[in-house]
Amino acid sequence: MKIVRTALLSLLFAALAFGQQALTNDSILKLVKAGMGDEIIVNMVNTQPANFSLGPEDLIALKKGAVSEKVINAMLMKGKNPAPAPTAPAAAATAGPVTEIGVYFKKAGVWTDIDPEVVNFKSGGVLKSMASNGIVKGDMNGHLNGSHSKTNVTSPVEILIYAPEGVAATEYQLLLLRESGDAREFRTVTGGVFHKSGGASRDAIEFQAKKIAPRTFAVTLEHPKGGEYGLLPPSSGDATGSTGRLGKLYTFHIIE
Repeated sequence: MKIVRTALLSLLFAALAFGQQALTNDSILKLVKAGMGDEIIVNMVNTQPANFSLGPEDLIALKKGAVSEKVINAMLMKGKNPAPAPTAPAAAATAGPVTEIGVYFKKAGVWTDIDPEVVNFKSGGVLKSMASNGIVKGDMNGHLNGSHSKTNVTSPVEILIYAPEGVAATEYQLLLLRESGDAREFRTVTGGVFHKSGGASRDAIEFQAKKIAPRTFAVTLEHPKGGEYGLLPPSSGDATGSTGRLGKLYTFHIIE
């Protein structure tokens, strides 16, 4: 009885070892030589990954090695119906083309970063000042050093926004920047638009954004006029932006 148990344990360990790697012709020959039954071997062939060689000479070698026709047939069927490739996780299937928070433009078919610039905010006559969670809402003027953005794009402009968690594309502002000497300026309303009177949002441009993946929005500007532009993140996505004296603006120069 002890000898039988030892033999059975040896067979079990052999089966487990083979189950951890792709089955081959040699694997099958070893299993047969170890005394493994046809049903067990066929079940392993049907359920385990395999890499069999099944040419005429290979089949003859299997037959000479005492492999039954039942097992050989299972090997042949395995070759005709290989196991399907593992599918990608659902999260990967729905992931967008970028994974870092920012704004991008398509250049030669590749999404390329639009580098942000430092913008200095100055009050331009508060329309409705209201403290709410530390955000002061009102008319603000933005000032950027330099007359041109370092990012040059051509029409039509394809833009991608990867926003922070819980932030929508509608919370971003597309702004037309006005040249002022060796600088650029704009006027808008920060912290939420209450009124459009008095030119408070004179430089804000309406745009349509399509959500293509979680936190990822595509924007296409079909026929924009040439000039300097910028995308202003919301205060919720830029802690130092419209709520403080300094912030950031994703700028680009459209070449006509």
